[in-house]
Amino acid sequence: MSTTHQTAVVDGHKIFYRAAGSAAAPTIVLLHGFPSSSHMFRDLIPLLADRFHVIAPDYLGFGYSDAPKSTEFDYSFEKLADLTDKLLTQLGISHYALYMQDYGGPIGFRIATAHPERVTGLIIQNANAYMEGVGEPVKQVFLPLWAERNETTEAGARNFLKAETTQFQYTHGAKNPSGLNPDSWTHDQALLDRPGTDAYQLNLLVNYQSNVAKYDEWHQYLRSHQPKTLIVWGKHDPFFIPAGAEAYRNDLPNADLVWIDGGHFVLDEHAAEVAAHIKRVFIQDLEKAA
Repeated sequence: MSTTHQTAVVDGHKIFYRAAGSAAAPTIVLLHGFPSSSHMFRDLIPLLADRFHVIAPDYLGFGYSDAPKSTEFDYSFEKLADLTDKLLTQLGISHYALYMQDYGGPIGFRIATAHPERVTGLIIQNANAYMEGVGEPVKQVFLPLWAERNETTEAGARNFLKAETTQFQYTHGAKNPSGLNPDSWTHDQALLDRPGTDAYQLNLLVNYQSNVAKYDEWHQYLRSHQPKTLIVWGKHDPFFIPAGAEAYRNDLPNADLVWIDGGHFVLDEHAAEVAAHIKRVFIQDLEKAA
């Protein structure tokens, strides 16, 4: 199934998105992580598009979407979620499952809690919503930053913008790191290195504490609505550790939890495996649409 590459103007900003599959099929919205974009789903999209309608947007400041400077746009997860929500409304997508990875978690959960009646299910891939899931590398850098933003604490956060860290996120925990296509981290880093990008990316890293503050609200949403949920988790992720995946089942006892032999980004090696699990868990939705 061919993928189209499109843009929409939302609140005056150009938002890029990839789309594939029949609009009559159940929709899955693919929400990417940091420091990636919809590019991370390039292999997964055609594997799903034979049975699903797939939409994968780039958040403002990411991928091929507009990237206004931090002096021109006040970057926050609340605002990125709002733009993504408005994009879905503009595209006429009223019901959807949300695939959430990394930053896709806080953006997806904001959309889900705002419109629980629209959400047909969740696919959670290394997207944390519990303190148990926060790995030591994250705690060591971000807890001091959130306590006080200064030159010293900001220096640690800047390490997350470096090329070696971007590559590490893809290669650490991979089954065959030498088999990975370096286009993944090279593409991400080229966008991170654009002039002025570091300023708004640092603002988002500071703003991430607003996501932690919403954990209780998101847990209540899960307990109250019990959305159909598939958890596919790279078990070697040092940033969002396996305890974060297991914690979901305290609120979603019927969630389907699948361990992937990978790290933070699993799709470069395991796209076919993940697609098969999505089709297996959401097979009833496919049958209803047939």
